[in-house]
Amino acid sequence: MNKEIILNQTNELIEITRRADLEYNNRRESKEKGDFYEEVKPFADHAHSILKEWKVAASNYLIEQPKKNIHQNQVAATAENIELVVVQCFFPETSYKRFKSYIQSSLYVLEQLGAILEER
Repeated sequence: MNKEIILNQTNELIEITRRADLEYNNRRESKEKGDFYEEVKPFADHAHSILKEWKVAASNYLIEQPKKNIHQNQVAATAENIELVVVQCFFPETSYKRFKSYIQSSLYVLEQLGAILEER
């Protein structure tokens, strides 16, 4: 898979992660859970469809072109974290500290990978 496609997927995952963070903040404020079939499932399914391809492509890219500041195991961990936050963001009782930690580490890896992919 080419660099441009991985970069586009990475940018889309950054948007999804930021949206999950915003959704979580709104849910904590309103104390309302998301409707599973109307909100949770469509959002999670969209994220999962991108993550499935991205995880393989980004890992393969880092195997072929190793970088000092980002490794393939970070890609796998980020994919797992995003899979969790896209569901947990709709539930206000989710642990604040853990959720924010997943968001922060996911954004760090995605932004680092994005910067690497943008290099010419």
